Amino acid sequence: MKTISTALTAHIAGEVTNLATCWKLTRRDATTLCFTDHDQDIVFESNTYKAATGFTPSAIHNSGSLAVDNLDVEGMLSSGSITEADIMAGLYDFAAIAIFQVNYKDLTQGALKLKRGWLGEVSHYKQQFVAEVRGLTQRLSQTVGELYSSSCRAALGDSRCKINLTTSTVTGTITTPVSNAEFMDASRTETSGTYSFGTITFTSGANNGLAMEVKEYGFKTGAGGQIMLALPMPYVIAIGDSYQLTLGCDKTLVTCFSRFNNVVNFRGEPLVPGLDRMLETAGTRSKW
Repeated sequence: MKTISTALTAHIAGEVTNLATCWKLTRRDATTLCFTDHDQDIVFESNTYKAATGFTPSAIHNSGSLAVDNLDVEGMLSSGSITEADIMAGLYDFAAIAIFQVNYKDLTQGALKLKRGWLGEVSHYKQQFVAEVRGLTQRLSQTVGELYSSSCRAALGDSRCKINLTTSTVTGTITTPVSNAEFMDASRTETSGTYSFGTITFTSGANNGLAMEVKEYGFKTGAGGQIMLALPMPYVIAIGDSYQLTLGCDKTLVTCFSRFNNVVNFRGEPLVPGLDRMLETAGTRSKW
């Protein structure tokens, strides 16, 4: 049930309305962005909602059931606040969003709240972005609990893994950038694969503070030095950019034992028979 002021209720019931839709984004880094589909900026509750042309929201659907109600918002990368690089960096993924309407000619009437939730992953194509707004019931559809697996379900260094990342992390400086997903540090001498599936965090340069998974380490030379990332970094990688790099963990029991000596905290079930073994057993029984 939505609660609005008596004055705004009367205005909406009138023959002519002066409604503007506003949306407020709060990113995970606490940065707040405010926009409106009105042709002029709106100052409401100490926030300035910028007039943003090119936004196309889909219809908002609400139901009395617990079904997930979603909304898509499309727009052009015309605002200086929303850039392609920031979207590629994931800064808008899972940002909190609040959507409401106001009477732009009389803001004292308050707001009609339309939707609250979070953005899903934000995609972009040719100067256009698409963001899915997930309602509050989205949290109810998430799986609680775990399934058994042959690989470890813990993240390296978390409370279940218990590996001290300080002793498993090295630092370095990029000497030869090839692309935003490939570069080289000539000072690295570790053998090939040492940092594959590890995580690199840039500590200077345009990507300062951003992290990415390492796809392959030493993949060309067979020795250390070259690093290929799972996805390109959003900003240009340059000579002299510094980084922190963690040892790679492919979440297998062999790696957990040989590289980290941490089998006691291994969070997988590698000895549980798989589907192939079940089918083999079923086939054997069918002969009798």
